[in-house]
Amino acid sequence: MSVEPFLDPGSPRMRFGAEMRRLREEAQLSQAAVAARLGCTQTQVSRLEAATRTPSRSDAERLDRFFGLEGATSFTRLYHRILAKPGSPAWFMSWTEEIEPNALVLRSWDPLLVPGLLQTEAYARHIFFHAPRITPEEVEERVEARMRRRSILEKADAPLLLVLIDEGVVRRPVGDPQVMQEQLGHLLEAVQRPSVSIQLVDRHCLSGVLGAFMIAELPNGQPDAVHVDSSTEGQVSVDPIQTTSVWNRYEAIRRWAYPEHVSLKMIEEVRREWI
Repeated sequence: MSVEPFLDPGSPRMRFGAEMRRLREEAQLSQAAVAARLGCTQTQVSRLEAATRTPSRSDAERLDRFFGLEGATSFTRLYHRILAKPGSPAWFMSWTEEIEPNALVLRSWDPLLVPGLLQTEAYARHIFFHAPRITPEEVEERVEARMRRRSILEKADAPLLLVLIDEGVVRRPVGDPQVMQEQLGHLLEAVQRPSVSIQLVDRHCLSGVLGAFMIAELPNGQPDAVHVDSSTEGQVSVDPIQTTSVWNRYEAIRRWAYPEHVSLKMIEEVRREWI
């Protein structure tokens, strides 16, 4: 007897099937009619809609062409989310795929580590290596996902990245001294981009001890989005009450930040200590 796998109703695969069925019914087409247009069988269409079959790239691309979709609503986008590696868990995909790349301004606070967008490969690998019960393959997948994320800083229209980091982070050992030297050097290189600003925050600031977060200002009058870390999984929200709360905390932390030129001097001094 076969056992059907548990399917999260909010999972990308379930969303793929539900959207396929919605668009088909809106067009008043049968599964057989869609199958004929796509060059597959009615059974395959049925299984896609029921989320008992994982779509292929060609499935997604043909559906996009058939229904005239593109961008964030496309089947191709959902297909990539279905294939998300452990380095980009489902709860984080909406941030990395839909919010972060389109942001005008990203504000970041981290009390414990260098934020992901500014981590070196070696620094990230040491962090992931110490995750509970993680395999070497999963470590590499997460590192690759983190490095791919950094590509938004290389775009011609890169978002303005305003980073606040607790001053203790630059002294917290992650890996050996060479890893720390490289990481702090990378921070000093990153601020050479006109779109990146880094400020250290006085260690006596207690407003940010509850955890890391990011605030994204989006174009076209869209509401701000926030991503708040936790020990299990992060939360992405555009709820005005939550975004206002995070904004208020960000401003409270920012009041404890050193000026950027002072912060960079501090980072350089600590970098030379990592010998």
